[in-house]
Amino acid sequence: MIELFFSQYKEYSNLDIFLEIVAVLFGLASVWFARKDNILVFPTGIVSTVIYIYLLWKWQLFGDMSINFYYTVMSFYGWYHWTRKEGTTDLYPIARITISETIWAFFIFAVTLFFVVCIYDFFDKFTQWSSYVDTLTTGFFFVGMWLMAKRKIEHWIFWIIGDVLSVPLYYFKGYTFTSLQYLIFTIIAIFGYIEWKKTLNNSTQV
Repeated sequence: MIELFFSQYKEYSNLDIFLEIVAVLFGLASVWFARKDNILVFPTGIVSTVIYIYLLWKWQLFGDMSINFYYTVMSFYGWYHWTRKEGTTDLYPIARITISETIWAFFIFAVTLFFVVCIYDFFDKFTQWSSYVDTLTTGFFFVGMWLMAKRKIEHWIFWIIGDVLSVPLYYFKGYTFTSLQYLIFTIIAIFGYIEWKKTLNNSTQV
């Protein structure tokens, strides 16, 4: 069983294995803090994505690397956005997506798909099923990260879909620890959506 799941790590350096585990742990911490609506979601997430930028560059997975670069930038934006207050009141509490934001979400999703398809087609990367799944997950995660930075409850839906698709995707790519991370992400994201919904319902009843 161990050979089945972790044989791909035979050719990795101990440093790379250690860094991937650290990135996974900080990634899990980030999603846990997101579930709790805790601003620590952003600094922990930044640590994880910065490590992945390095690892993915080393593994020559430049598409995934660019995604993590986007996550890092959006994490700094979200960190700032969540700290904005008027007195002791958050200017941007948990809320539902507006009509204009829905339009923007579809726009971001469509533009992301178009961009990734162009990149994959240019480098002739549409040779395996994983390339098509990778295209979809990129779109879902780009929108999910944008909505999370804006503290919209619907971001959990995009994360859940992307996480479910990423479990077999990263295992197929040979990154078992990251695949397990996305499995745990899925579970935490489901509970995160439930907790945010309770918070939102309680705030609307006040």
